[in-house]
Amino acid sequence: MLHVVHHPAYVSPATPGLQTPGSQFRFDKYGLVMDALRESGAAHVIHAPEPMPQAWIAAVHDPDYVDQVATLSVPPDKERRIGFPVTDRVARRSMLSPGGTWLAAKLAMIHGYAANAAGGSHHALYDTGAGYCVFNDLAIAANRLIAQGDAARILILDLDVHQGDGTASLLAGRGDIFTLSIHADKNFPVRKARSTLDIGLDDGTGDDAYLAVLADALPCVLDDFAPDLILYQAGVDPHEEDRLGRLALTDAGLDARDRTVMHQARARGIPVASTMGGGYGADRMAIARRHADCMIRMAEEAF
Repeated sequence: MLHVVHHPAYVSPATPGLQTPGSQFRFDKYGLVMDALRESGAAHVIHAPEPMPQAWIAAVHDPDYVDQVATLSVPPDKERRIGFPVTDRVARRSMLSPGGTWLAAKLAMIHGYAANAAGGSHHALYDTGAGYCVFNDLAIAANRLIAQGDAARILILDLDVHQGDGTASLLAGRGDIFTLSIHADKNFPVRKARSTLDIGLDDGTGDDAYLAVLADALPCVLDDFAPDLILYQAGVDPHEEDRLGRLALTDAGLDARDRTVMHQARARGIPVASTMGGGYGADRMAIARRHADCMIRMAEEAF
């Protein structure tokens, strides 16, 4: 059974003029993913998140920036860096998304696996958003889970095609959170942060080479760091047809990637909570199905 966290407010309207010129981000993706789940026929239960309390967001981000988002007063330069204006709807979903990642983690501890059908905002930095990310739900959720005693050691496994620079910078120096990013080396962001472990891949890396890197790195991290929870940034933008990707994974490659993660976690009794991360292209339903398929196969492999 797939346990998926979703809220209707995840879906902000694709209003003309809402995004900056050239933006590839579409707010309706989150609704289409739920449509794809229903169309798949996969058994699933939907859990509604609460907004993350502002104090927990401010425990990771600059309190002044958090207040700017909450009061809809984000400066234009920060909105340009984010990629869209912070409207009331955007602010609400930006509070809900970290709550969703936190709830998915709590559910994963019960069921072995759960998914937040949003989240993965790994580019958000201390005092600003960036790269279509307002608040870093991965860092916020990890910090809260540890602070409240739900976990002692957390691995944030980022397999989005872009490096998780915000997550790396926000959590730098923490011995209780390990950040592992496997990404396209020449892709955004140009200036990379330093994760606990970064593996930058050459453009055009395909299934076999990618899976070999994952199979080499992940078991070592799991055995050496011994996390009791994995937050999995399950971006589908390493796909060969992704508009913003530079890697060349096929559908089968993405399938094997996700099953490898779940197999390694299950073998060690580690729960996994996933976030959606990136996925870009003209065929929005195809992107949504890739995200839905990821959740479905992870749930199939869960213990």
